[in-house]
Amino acid sequence: MRILVTGGCGFIGSDFIHMLLTDMPDVDICNLDSLTYAGNPANLEGVEGRFAGRYTFARADIADLSAVERILAEQRIEAVVNFAAETHVDRSIADAAPFLHTNVLGLHALLTAAQRRGLASFVHVSTDEVYGSLTPEAPAFTEADPLVPNSPYSASKASGDLLCRAWHETYAFPVIVTRCSNNYGPRQFPEKLIPFMYFRACEDQPLPVYGTGKNVRDWIHVRDHCRGIWLALTRGRPGAVYNFGGAAERSNLTVVHRILDFCGKPASLIRFVADRPGHDFRYAMDYSLARRELGFAPSRTFEQGLAETLDWYRGNPAWISNVTSGAYRTFLKTWYGDRL
Repeated sequence: MRILVTGGCGFIGSDFIHMLLTDMPDVDICNLDSLTYAGNPANLEGVEGRFAGRYTFARADIADLSAVERILAEQRIEAVVNFAAETHVDRSIADAAPFLHTNVLGLHALLTAAQRRGLASFVHVSTDEVYGSLTPEAPAFTEADPLVPNSPYSASKASGDLLCRAWHETYAFPVIVTRCSNNYGPRQFPEKLIPFMYFRACEDQPLPVYGTGKNVRDWIHVRDHCRGIWLALTRGRPGAVYNFGGAAERSNLTVVHRILDFCGKPASLIRFVADRPGHDFRYAMDYSLARRELGFAPSRTFEQGLAETLDWYRGNPAWISNVTSGAYRTFLKTWYGDRL
């Protein structure tokens, strides 16, 4: 199978590529990435040499329809897995335009090109945030729940999900949507909670926690998520939506304390800061449909996965040095400013 992976230099996309090239010898991959701030070629260092003939890279914007059509044809692509997205809620609050460009217009171009090419498989990777927020006692999100996005980021992803639905219902295009809870693992860009807090704790810098820190997220290791996406691609029903979760609900404050414990740092580093606008209180995913139809289940507990992840960061200082320069420092200054 020849797969176009979009956004493959990002956190989840690069892990998907590592997994397939290592475990699926019959799969060849073309990685299409525009290399925006979170697209890090170091995430795939050495892949081209180790998997010569099975991996190619194409730099392009998924919103460039002619470029996407050319790549699909030249690479003889049979399936698409779309990871390409702007993903950080804080950045979407500051400026929603890049989110609309990639998450809506870019997805439209991908769907159009794939439909014209007559591809038999297309998986669009979405998020639990399209469902909105849960109260503490509410049951976990199911695929039948309405889409109630509360941030510009989640609104752009919900728009993309609805485009996928329209392409299936209108054109009978075989697209599948996956929605996943919070990912964590090696090579995650440090604007996200776990690497952000770990890197700051290592430097004895203040750890900014929104509000009271009681907001709850369901955490899933990136490799479990990638296995779920592969199952959706190879076993999923066209037109279906599948939730993936890690059965690991934790408050943000609990996660921060676990990171401090790992680093041997004091809780006095925590700084409670003003909550961000529209901050969803709780996410939780019911993945029983994926379990029944795809055979999906998470393989790691959160505690196991977190220890593995932090061990990886500790053992890869060169990667950390590379990724925490430039865009990351600008992000800190722009978003947190004097709140730190």
